[in-house]
Amino acid sequence: MSLTAEADGLPEPRRTKAAACIAAGISLTVLDAAMVNIALPSAARDMALSPADIVWVVNAYQITVVGTLIPFAALGEILGFRRVWGWGLALFLFAAVCSSLAPSFEALLASRVLQGLGGAAVMSLMSGLVRHTYPAAQLGRAIGFNAMVVAASSASGPSLGAAVLAIAPWPMVFVAHLPVGLAALVFGARLLPDVAPQRRPFDIGAAGMNVAAFGLVFIGLDLLLHLPVLGVSALTAGIVVGAVLIRREMARSVPLLPLDLLRIRTVRLAIGASVCMFAAHMVTVISMPFHLSAAGFTPVQIGLIITPYPLAIGLLAPIAGRFSDRVTSAWPVVLGGGLLATALVLLGLLPAQAIVPICFALLLAGIGFGCFQAPNNRAILSTAPRHRSGSAGGMQATARVLGQSLGATIAAICFTLAGPWLGFFCGAVLAVMAGLLSLARR
Repeated sequence: MSLTAEADGLPEPRRTKAAACIAAGISLTVLDAAMVNIALPSAARDMALSPADIVWVVNAYQITVVGTLIPFAALGEILGFRRVWGWGLALFLFAAVCSSLAPSFEALLASRVLQGLGGAAVMSLMSGLVRHTYPAAQLGRAIGFNAMVVAASSASGPSLGAAVLAIAPWPMVFVAHLPVGLAALVFGARLLPDVAPQRRPFDIGAAGMNVAAFGLVFIGLDLLLHLPVLGVSALTAGIVVGAVLIRREMARSVPLLPLDLLRIRTVRLAIGASVCMFAAHMVTVISMPFHLSAAGFTPVQIGLIITPYPLAIGLLAPIAGRFSDRVTSAWPVVLGGGLLATALVLLGLLPAQAIVPICFALLLAGIGFGCFQAPNNRAILSTAPRHRSGSAGGMQATARVLGQSLGATIAAICFTLAGPWLGFFCGAVLAVMAGLLSLARR
């Protein structure tokens, strides 16, 4: 079916089946990250590695993803969303098998880089596929549903990883989700929207510079606290490469780096709000376990106490998405930023022993983040031109990862300077900034 025939989404029941394939693909990437984190201590013991070394199993994947999200989004527009999504998912599953069979640490890192390439292709095209699967009037509902899937996968990932480790060795966490991935790959090949590719060349030079810029920046952020000189050098080099890339791309009518979309005021402000809000989110999920652990709570108790946060996100995301289909999406986003900021101030003031108030504050934080995510993403996708929905989705995913990495760095700096409580206040400032940027969209 051509792009013209699918101008307002797929017909039922194909739409529901395609949505299930999209949700399965994105849930794989979220579950993989959560389950692998649980397996890191076991992997470090078996491979006789330090925590600083084994964490590169995660870093190799994350750095690859953030550096290739935008190039894969552009490639999807050029070659077709369904084709690139399918290739990406196939590579993700193949690399997962390679990771589970890796004979050495070096081979494992290489497999994780391959898996990052596949994961980037799947993540970068999710939003574009959603836009072409659903009619415009249901776009917010669709984004809310996928946000609920992400929240549910994030919440269940650690438990599923622990369940796998209880009955199998740690390499099995890489392939536990293989059946779901294979099913999504087979059915997606014929159910996902067949968006007509655009006739334009793929800029390999710009793609390489994009990988170098984002990779150097994130490596610099990772090294900043432990090896400050090397970290600052990598950050500086990444910024310089990024500046050269921006200058190079500004003269192009359809650049690989979607600067043309950033010229749209609503898109620009929504992307900025997304970076701030995901940074606040990451500060919350990193600071909270340390805050509770210092008070003597066990990992199981900490997991139960934190549960209201992802639960509220999962419940509110589809509601907020439906609401954003009916009213301007700026208001729920502003409300979400305000609620998250209020909750983080409460968390910063409450003693770790105040379990009931902390659970209430986490519930409020989850409501705030749930109100934000789907309406803000809808603003980005609905405002960008339809033929640029792939790049809009790639930019949206990049903003999310950029915010998460920024939040992790802020949390680490706060730990060094004062403690987890400072992270909550920094997160509140970021949430307020997200709300103000969203308010400016009106």
